[in-house]
Amino acid sequence: MPKLLLISGKQAVKCFQNLGYKVVRQKGSHIRLHHPSNHNRFPLTIPKHKTLGKGLLRKLLRDAKISKEEFLDLLEK
Repeated sequence: MPKLLLISGKQAVKCFQNLGYKVVRQKGSHIRLHHPSNHNRFPLTIPKHKTLGKGLLRKLLRDAKISKEEFLDLLEK
């Protein structure tokens, strides 16, 4: 199983946008994303920090219902 990389909040937002998530709003340093067509996925709140913790990244992947491998493939694009 591949390890998660330390990425920035900005990189995470780009990856989730490639999955179809749309930025709904930003308040301060937190960006809120929703998936318009799939309501089974939870809305995501991503802090716009230099690095995201691995625990937070795992939580975001679980809420988006994607695997680590899928996410790492999106990072490479």
